[in-house]
Amino acid sequence: MLKTGIFFLLLSVWLLAGCSLHQARPITPSAPLPDQYSDQTGQDATPDFQKPWWHSFNDPGLERLIQQLFRSNLSLVQGHARLQQSAALMRQIRSFRYPNLTLDGQTGRSGQPGLFGELQSETSQLSVSASFELDLFNKLSAKDQAARLSYRATRNDLQSLYMNLSAQLADLYYLAIEQRAQIQLTDQTIQRYQDSLQRVENRYRQGITTVTDLYQARQSLATAKASRMTFQQALRVTENAIAVMLGNYPGMNPLPQQKQIPLAPPQLPAGVPATLLQYRPDLRAGLFRVKSRDAETAAAIADRFPSFNLVGSFGRSRSDITGTLLSGNFWNLLLKLSQPLFDGGRRKAEVARNRAALAESVAAYQESVLRAFQEVEDALSGNRTTSIRIEHLMEQERATRATQRLALDRYLRGLSDYLPVLTAQVFHFNTQSQLLTARRQLLSQRISLARALGGTWMANQSATDHQRLARQEMGK
Repeated sequence: MLKTGIFFLLLSVWLLAGCSLHQARPITPSAPLPDQYSDQTGQDATPDFQKPWWHSFNDPGLERLIQQLFRSNLSLVQGHARLQQSAALMRQIRSFRYPNLTLDGQTGRSGQPGLFGELQSETSQLSVSASFELDLFNKLSAKDQAARLSYRATRNDLQSLYMNLSAQLADLYYLAIEQRAQIQLTDQTIQRYQDSLQRVENRYRQGITTVTDLYQARQSLATAKASRMTFQQALRVTENAIAVMLGNYPGMNPLPQQKQIPLAPPQLPAGVPATLLQYRPDLRAGLFRVKSRDAETAAAIADRFPSFNLVGSFGRSRSDITGTLLSGNFWNLLLKLSQPLFDGGRRKAEVARNRAALAESVAAYQESVLRAFQEVEDALSGNRTTSIRIEHLMEQERATRATQRLALDRYLRGLSDYLPVLTAQVFHFNTQSQLLTARRQLLSQRISLARALGGTWMANQSATDHQRLARQEMGK
């Protein structure tokens, strides 16, 4: 009768285990991705995602800084440490799916009074005990799957960090070049203003011009000198930021002193929007995080069902009681059933919490897809409009240069006062300064597009660096 009851109990458990406790749903963007970008101008080719984006800039100085970034950046060190933590947690959770073996041993001596004198005994025991939870409702496998997916999300987070930091460093690198170029332009302008002031002073001493012209010339010179200090302070802040990104204190790392803004490389082809889901590591991380949440929900649901544990031990004992030796093997095998009956709604609330967390992660993933699409659109628009703006500024620079030359010529011939010269000088300087900024902004737009499109080069780079850091840790 007992055997029959056990048989039907195990049969019922087996049938329940075959039931699906949680049905995963497909995760898709909130709306179908468009076939192409609205600001795309016939560039439907797919970029080379395996090639690091900065190689197209052909800039040895930038290449050296990025390689130093990968070796020394502390944010990357933290990212690798987070990946190690995630890997350790994954191994820890996976271990619950295997039997737990324990070796137990004890020995002792005792004595106590007896009817015929003191009774002495010596006992020793050595045993191996094992426990194993039968994963009939896939609770342990769901937790294992959640941990594996969380690890993959963390790995893609690290790859995204590589992309973002390399783009950030390149932006700062070209910003520093622009600021040096602005300082050089301001120095040249100061020299021209000093020459103009000298001419105005000579004419003032000769009584040819008024004191107003003299003050206006001095005003222009003072304004240019003040602008130089602004650019100099901005350059110091930028160089300090670069030094910290490279793992150094500000001022302790010599940086390239390039002053010429390079020409922007050709714009990367944008491909089709569907490639974002494949080549953006932050989107892949978001998708893995959604799937991990889904597996955690399945584990929380399974936790409300019975758990079955096999517990057993085998060992040998030896007892010597006042000359009487008892020795032999011992063993036991148990099947333990545990079914929650009342927990105040804790497990039910945990299921509700996991379902809400899953809904949150799905919405976060869908929003990140929209933002990724927006970033590509913004970068494409920025590349197009900045290129056009540079053309207009170049035309404006030629016009202001001619206006400045004619105004100065008319002033020196006594045909006008100094105000037209001052106005022409200010317009020409501002146009040159805006042109420098626009050329640097075009480089930034190229970088933004590369970052928005993603890539696969980060996987190899992060794996190489992870091995290097592991070797360094073992060598300590």
